[in-house]
Amino acid sequence: MAQFNKDTQTYIDGRRILHDVGMISNKNGDIVATDNRFPVDAQITGSAVGLNKPFYLEVTQGLIAGYSFNHKFGAVPSMGSGATGSIWDINDTLYPWDALGSGSIVNVERNNGSDDGLVVTVQGLDENYDFVQEEITITGADQTGSQLFTRVNRAFVTGNGGNAGDVDIEAGSAGGTTVARITAGYGQTMMALYTIPAGKTGYILHGSATGSSDTDAEGRMMVRYFGTNAFRIGHAFELQLRGGQYDYTFATPIPVPEKTDIDVRATMRSNNKRITAAFDILLVDN
Repeated sequence: MAQFNKDTQTYIDGRRILHDVGMISNKNGDIVATDNRFPVDAQITGSAVGLNKPFYLEVTQGLIAGYSFNHKFGAVPSMGSGATGSIWDINDTLYPWDALGSGSIVNVERNNGSDDGLVVTVQGLDENYDFVQEEITITGADQTGSQLFTRVNRAFVTGNGGNAGDVDIEAGSAGGTTVARITAGYGQTMMALYTIPAGKTGYILHGSATGSSDTDAEGRMMVRYFGTNAFRIGHAFELQLRGGQYDYTFATPIPVPEKTDIDVRATMRSNNKRITAAFDILLVDN
């Protein structure tokens, strides 16, 4: 602890002398006073930032410029023995990443007339890989939007009650490849898939996966960097579970460049099992 020396009007901490500041001057040597203040007064407006709040809480509250957060989660209802597929709402299939091409409209296909009137919000990336979303109201079996998407990262419904039937988001017009499904009763897609928006770097903080009783499966987080044609493995895990889960926190967050596709997949060694997967990404402006 520093001690104050009354004779020299200084603090001494045993290694150096710490002087009291009696006045402050600007670069011209003028003493700064209440009638001659710094050019900009320091002020806190709105919510206070950095006042002993956890960093990630401030990120999710939107208090730190250039930082955002995304929690991605998915589930495959029932994957067959020997099948390899992405962890999303459709069994035994790899996600059709290239179905939207360099940009395409989407069609909303509803499979239960009770869902007429629901609003489907489709979120993804436009032809420049910037975030975009579109709201499409269900008025019939098929409803085509107008926004161009090059990726669909999430979709959900709003309105009175949840969706009574499956709601498929298809590439292009009616009958196109399904690029997202809102399973009946869920109200939102379950897709362990994501593409990093343009102008941002994603940092993977945490990943988890679960399997239904006696699941035996190999899991892989696959990544495809922008400008390349093939996916490569970025992280591997095993599911041999009886009510447990795979859970991994990266001691050093894994950086993922802009426009990179992330696809969590599994290969089943046992039959007809449900698998879930999730991962957390911190997004930082480049």
